[in-house]
Amino acid sequence: MEDESSENRKQARLVILELANMISVPMALNAVVRLNVADAIWQGGANNPLSAIEILTRVLPDGNGDAENLQRLLRLLASYSVFNEHSPSGGGERERKYSLTDVGKTLVTDKEGLSFAPFVLQHHQDALMKAWPLVHEAVVDPSKEPFERANGEPAYSYYLKQGNMNELMVKAMSGVSVPFMRAMLQAYDGFRGVQRLVDVGGSGGDCLRMILQKHPNIKEGINFDLPEVLAKAPQIPGVTHVGGDMFKSIPQADAIFMKWVLTTWTDDEIKTIMQNCYNSLSEGGKLIACEPLLPENSDNSHRTRALLEGDIFVMTIYRAKGKHRTEEQFRKLAFSVGFPSFRAFHVDHFSTVLEFQK
Repeated sequence: MEDESSENRKQARLVILELANMISVPMALNAVVRLNVADAIWQGGANNPLSAIEILTRVLPDGNGDAENLQRLLRLLASYSVFNEHSPSGGGERERKYSLTDVGKTLVTDKEGLSFAPFVLQHHQDALMKAWPLVHEAVVDPSKEPFERANGEPAYSYYLKQGNMNELMVKAMSGVSVPFMRAMLQAYDGFRGVQRLVDVGGSGGDCLRMILQKHPNIKEGINFDLPEVLAKAPQIPGVTHVGGDMFKSIPQADAIFMKWVLTTWTDDEIKTIMQNCYNSLSEGGKLIACEPLLPENSDNSHRTRALLEGDIFVMTIYRAKGKHRTEEQFRKLAFSVGFPSFRAFHVDHFSTVLEFQK
């Protein structure tokens, strides 16, 4: 073993201590979301630097609360570029002030009532947190994901029985989906010429609504999901909500769209879904899937870490053998069910548009 006083050993101990305490980061983020700190700082676009005491008076107007502990959370998250820290020139702990970075602005509620804040809250609900100490069980026996071991049933069926969890899930997905869809629709033009579009797993229909607004050539939109999911889906002009099971059949279309659907299923299940898509498409039709795409090699970039972290989340919460995949893995799946053409469009740092043409 190397000399413990060497720089390499000192650095190694520092890194392992950081990793061991890493839970502090998402839980601090969860705390400031619960306290609505981002909206308090943003104040309609002002984003003026505020001290912990000033933030506290906005989020807890009754005057209670501990400004020092809030500042501890803010300092940690400033080190992860969620907040800008404005330190006083003359010192003084209480004089530190904080504003939002571009990362922090993703937590601000927009005019449509959306943000990434519900996504943060959704990831840290009690039922999900109970699964994390059991991650090793996905290695020992992958027949059940840790969430099911901790809660007695799979996540999706659990959500449907818990109205508040299902509602938060829908809100979280909308908050994440809308910004991605805006970016995707600016960079990808594969909906040209499509007249009948099916959105598989479309939930409330947000994505389909945005696609139809951008592409008026689409005369008919079908929002396809489980009947219980569609029970509260709003009426959208040009959209018909159709309940069903993608493992049995999918409505016929010129194009089929899905977003973040394939990643939670096994290879065999994906083949079934893609085969049903292939069978429902007209000749020359296409399946357009937006999915996280793993890099072939691991590195320490934000993108690679976010994708690999998401992969472990899927393994822990949804399916022990569901997973993020590489471009080559998706290519092989496409060819295995008969799609002769496959292309990947890199429109976002996290999700990629995958186009499978019949």
